[in-house]
Amino acid sequence: MKSYARRSKSYLCYLLLGTICLITVCQPFAGAVGNSQDSPLEGDPLPASVTEIMNDTKYDHAFWGILVEDLETGEIIYQLNPEKMFIPGSTTKLYTGAAALDVIGADYRFETPLYTRGHVDSSGNLNGDLILVASGDLTMGGRITPDGKIAYTDIDHSYANSIGNAILTTPDPLSGLDQLAQQVSAAGIKSVSGEVIIDDRLFDKITPPDSDNDYTLTPVVINDNLIDIMVKPAPPGMAADVDWRPQTAAYVVEANVTTTDANETARIEISTGGPGIINVSGQVPAGEGTIVQTYKVDDPSSFARSLLIEALERQGVKVNASVKGNNPADLLPATTNYSEFERVALLTSPPFSENLKLIMKVSQNMQADSLLPLMAVKEGKRSFWDGLIIERSFLEKTGIDLNAVSISDGRGNSPADYMTPRTTVDLLRYMSSGNDSQVYRDALPILGVDGSLATSVGPESPAKGKVRAKTGTTAKYDAVNDRLILCSQALGGYMNTSEDRKLAFAIYVNNVPVKDVKEMKQVSNDLGSICEAIYEENST
Repeated sequence: MKSYARRSKSYLCYLLLGTICLITVCQPFAGAVGNSQDSPLEGDPLPASVTEIMNDTKYDHAFWGILVEDLETGEIIYQLNPEKMFIPGSTTKLYTGAAALDVIGADYRFETPLYTRGHVDSSGNLNGDLILVASGDLTMGGRITPDGKIAYTDIDHSYANSIGNAILTTPDPLSGLDQLAQQVSAAGIKSVSGEVIIDDRLFDKITPPDSDNDYTLTPVVINDNLIDIMVKPAPPGMAADVDWRPQTAAYVVEANVTTTDANETARIEISTGGPGIINVSGQVPAGEGTIVQTYKVDDPSSFARSLLIEALERQGVKVNASVKGNNPADLLPATTNYSEFERVALLTSPPFSENLKLIMKVSQNMQADSLLPLMAVKEGKRSFWDGLIIERSFLEKTGIDLNAVSISDGRGNSPADYMTPRTTVDLLRYMSSGNDSQVYRDALPILGVDGSLATSVGPESPAKGKVRAKTGTTAKYDAVNDRLILCSQALGGYMNTSEDRKLAFAIYVNNVPVKDVKEMKQVSNDLGSICEAIYEENST
């Protein structure tokens, strides 16, 4: 919530698009929900409990698409508008993730080296520079659990500002940099007289189109290039406690947050007070838990450099360079070939399958978009756009109808993103039979258990734990009516019935007016209830 004005600008630029969607997408569909089409379709009628949900008045102007198929027999179980194109939201990540799994590989590990340029004398002083060569590692050791997994929570910090709160992971975001610094110390380096430099030339940096400038894709990522702001209420009338992570001398947090009576609403604003200054202001109600918000760092490479210098100093390595300086990229060697330099430290990531799980479970947008340039690098290219071309080559291999797909990003928020229930189910079918089928399936949120599906059904739901699927949500601000328009709520994935019947499904609903985030959540829960109904109907 950096400012209301900023959000309004973002929503307004999509207002016309929302109107176009209502004309081009919703016009073919009107009246009560049913399986009626211009020509006969295979499959059973939708269960009454499903049509009851779809006929609720909040969906009077919405457009539905459903396809459910048996993976073993190919039988169509249910379908409604399966060949129509829908705004997919983050179910686009099913496509990006599948392509990245194919191109990058489930077992691939990012390796981030640290080199010396110069001579280490007998006293342990490096008469020269330390250079960290960014490898595109999306977590840089900052989410690693004791068993070597990548940690995630049901509400990722990347969504803290848009939904009002988040749940932070427990690992130290700086643990990867600390490991590198420990290796530097173990190599006998006690001081560095030159510079500390981040080589961020692996791929072309870009702020993805239509991302509202929320992030820049860069080969160096520490804590998702965010500073987490934690606001804890005090007794009414007292200043709230404001803490942040990771802490660095490169940034100062100036806080002015008061604690109000318990019945008031939290309002926190985070803004820039100048270079290296983060202003946190507003109010929080007494009795609430800690509220998490985030600040996007100004320059990821300079941020990483500052944190690395501080990590080195924590390990007793004295660094002459200033913590607050910008990354001196102009001092980098002309070549990215470091074979003539001495490597003194190396950080190795968990397998890429763990990265994919994080991206899918919490719908991590920045990391999903980063898969495009990372795919490009694997193919000897450099750009976000190269990655989309590589993704197309993968999709051609799957055999899906590319005329029924439109994709212009990795995360699923571009106005150009469209797809049909048919293409999504065809992709799911393809991915269910390959060598990486279990990796792909395991990466998806589990209904009623974790990630973005953790609360979509109740704890007693018969479908709990039986569905693995990617969620998708796209909402824009309707300025005329001062409300939200839920352009898309979507769900695509796999279901195992109690009879061990293996199904693939895609459910899309587009263009639902909602008052607030609470009503958006109800739409998401309705899709969970539809999954329940499909599960129950096919489990007897």
